[in-house]
Amino acid sequence: MSKTAELIPSHYYVEEDSGHRMVLNMGPQHPSTHGVLRLVLELDGEVCLRCIPHLGYLHTGIEKLSEAHNYTKNITHYPRMDYLAPMNNELAYCLAVEKLIGLEVPARASYIRVIMSEVSRCMSHLLWLGTHALDIGASSVFMYATTEREKLLELYEMTGGQRMMTSYIRVGGVKEDVPPGFERAVRTWAEGFGPLVDMLDGLLTQNPIWKERTIGVGHMDADTVVSYGLMGPIMRAAGIKQDIRKDEPYCRYDEFDFNIPVYPESDVYSRYMVRLNEMRESRKIVLQGLQKLHETEPGTHMWVSDHFAPPPRRDINADIEGLIHHFKYWTEGFKPPAGEAYACIESGKGELGFYVVSDGSAKPMRVKIRGASFVNLAALPAMCEGQMIADIAAIIGSIDIVLGEVDR
Repeated sequence: MSKTAELIPSHYYVEEDSGHRMVLNMGPQHPSTHGVLRLVLELDGEVCLRCIPHLGYLHTGIEKLSEAHNYTKNITHYPRMDYLAPMNNELAYCLAVEKLIGLEVPARASYIRVIMSEVSRCMSHLLWLGTHALDIGASSVFMYATTEREKLLELYEMTGGQRMMTSYIRVGGVKEDVPPGFERAVRTWAEGFGPLVDMLDGLLTQNPIWKERTIGVGHMDADTVVSYGLMGPIMRAAGIKQDIRKDEPYCRYDEFDFNIPVYPESDVYSRYMVRLNEMRESRKIVLQGLQKLHETEPGTHMWVSDHFAPPPRRDINADIEGLIHHFKYWTEGFKPPAGEAYACIESGKGELGFYVVSDGSAKPMRVKIRGASFVNLAALPAMCEGQMIADIAAIIGSIDIVLGEVDR
């Protein structure tokens, strides 16, 4: 028995008289698995008969770590889940804690959150599109997409101080107001982003090789999509018009005008079309968000509270009470009332939700995360069965997983 075969449990083997069937490991080092994902494939020639995902190679224990740190310090954990769109993770957690407290975020903070959430969505979709196209053989798209993503990382750094793990979104608002020049930088990016998406559309959408590799591949009917609990672009690519930003608006999304791209074929091509058009809609939302920032007062980026938010800098310098509040907030944390709350957002990969349970102390009793990538990955075997092995990479790319969100 080979060393590879020794890694596979005995119940994955087929009978000796099964002809030319074989069991093959794809990953955890295979580049098209987009992280340390291992797939055990049972093949009949080049046709995949069965696919078994193996997880846990990137386990971080983030949910358990959340019980050992206070509510503010926990924010540093969550950007490391979907590290392609870190602020979306921070937002979902903060919304759950704010719901637990009963806290209303200022309008300016909500608009900043919306702008950065849509920037994060475009960051995620651009890297997805570049790597997805590269897996199928379209190398030029990867270079254009990653070049454009660098501009968004610069906006991240300008706003939160870092390119990835910003911890910018906080309970009660955002860490600090947007810096001078932010609006001009975002508008400059948005003006050039529309033509960039059009160019990517022109490179791929009607390309005969791209259509041959994606149309009809990884099909899953709408009823099966619903039964697996799939959300986001995968659900909308199955013809189901569902978006949390419209159905259960958060951060004042009900004040924004945007469309929900829907395609009925539920294959790799439809998932590509949904995400491509989502980037166009995100650009529209960002431009509206910039306009709404003008309607709010600068500096109102954080809810003012004696318990649940840090004091403004002017209060720290003005009197001893402000300094004590500052010290106690960052050392002891705050104590939400005992109870439980669930909040979710429409991340680039689907529904990202946080269920937070409080026992009245400064640390959560339990934090349960509904990761979109984890749920979507559960449907991978159903999409792969009966497909050619050459199409497995295209199917994995179409569900857009990130292993940090799976192994948490």
